[in-house]
Amino acid sequence: MTTPDTLSARVRELLAAHPPATTARTAFLRARFDAGLAWVHYPEGLGGLGAPRSLQAAVDAELAAAGAPDNDPRRIGIGLGMAAPTILAHGTGEQEQRFLRPLWTGEEVWCQLFSEPGAGSDLAALGTRAVLDEAAGEWVVDGQKVWTSSAHTARWGILLARTDPGLPKHRGISFFVCDMHAPGVEVRPLRQITGEAEFNEVFLTGVRIPDAHRIGAVGRGWDVARTTLMNERVSIGGMRIPREGGMIGRLAEAWRERPALRTHAHHQRLLGLWVEAEVARLAAERLRQQLAAGQPGPEGSGMKLTFARLNQEISGLEVEFLGEDGLYYGDWEMTRPDTVDFTGRDAGYRYLRAKGNSIEGGTSEILLNIVAERVLGLPAEPRDDKDVPWKDLAR
Repeated sequence: MTTPDTLSARVRELLAAHPPATTARTAFLRARFDAGLAWVHYPEGLGGLGAPRSLQAAVDAELAAAGAPDNDPRRIGIGLGMAAPTILAHGTGEQEQRFLRPLWTGEEVWCQLFSEPGAGSDLAALGTRAVLDEAAGEWVVDGQKVWTSSAHTARWGILLARTDPGLPKHRGISFFVCDMHAPGVEVRPLRQITGEAEFNEVFLTGVRIPDAHRIGAVGRGWDVARTTLMNERVSIGGMRIPREGGMIGRLAEAWRERPALRTHAHHQRLLGLWVEAEVARLAAERLRQQLAAGQPGPEGSGMKLTFARLNQEISGLEVEFLGEDGLYYGDWEMTRPDTVDFTGRDAGYRYLRAKGNSIEGGTSEILLNIVAERVLGLPAEPRDDKDVPWKDLAR
């Protein structure tokens, strides 16, 4: 049985064998994975020890105190928060062995090839087509994806494609791992209101994917995707931050530094948002504790909803409070960043970038439906296309 003491001893062994000061970053991260200290709740041999998830924080703290490098989780968030739990839940042993280690060490970045120009909120209506070439044991994929974060840096993408247009939309989809460097994959930048191109559109033309890179059974891709989406919303809405961290911390900092700008009305709004942010932080902590006891549920949708609303309201108040200074924007140069940095940029950037929070990771409208139906138990909205073959749907 793994206990805090045995984990601490394992950490000391890792540090003794691979001193952070003299060990290359990637070599240290690989050794940490092999020692089962990457994500302790994963199975042995896959970066974990089958230990309670709650013990991970102590491992992270002890390694950080020793000056050990982390795996830059913001840069590889899609891999950590979406691809890895999906592969663990639905992948084969060979897929786990191939993908999880370089995913966790950050040697291979992942992206998510789900949304399409005609299938955003109604993701199950997607039209990207995958046809099996039985002789070659490969799927040939044609279609277009959009709003793909990290596609320009990714090695792999988790891909939803339609494998049977004769079935209703949810039942004719399969789930694949796509090589983003394969012939036929074209990534184009999408410039956002911030001036950056953090998102991309991806065109797939005759892309060949080995059947060994299919995750889950043919036609059961929607079931696999639900695992991905639930984990995505937990990873976005349930992030661990300290008290007065994140966006509310920058607003509180501006308030303290600019006493001449304070008004009673701003003070009342700041207090209300501070309390809401703290409630959301504590609720996220509870959500992580629930997650430690099982699989993510629809509660993550509620947390992601709150995350989006608070970010937009906090950044709006910050710009309003700062007045003319809040309108400054550091750099409109077209760049393709690896990460999103809300707290390290200026107020203008935060205000503009937060507009995307109610779209990415599931639109707020769709998440409200999930909360209404799966959390509150309200009747589902009528759906007259549920049993209609996808090829017969109006488009």
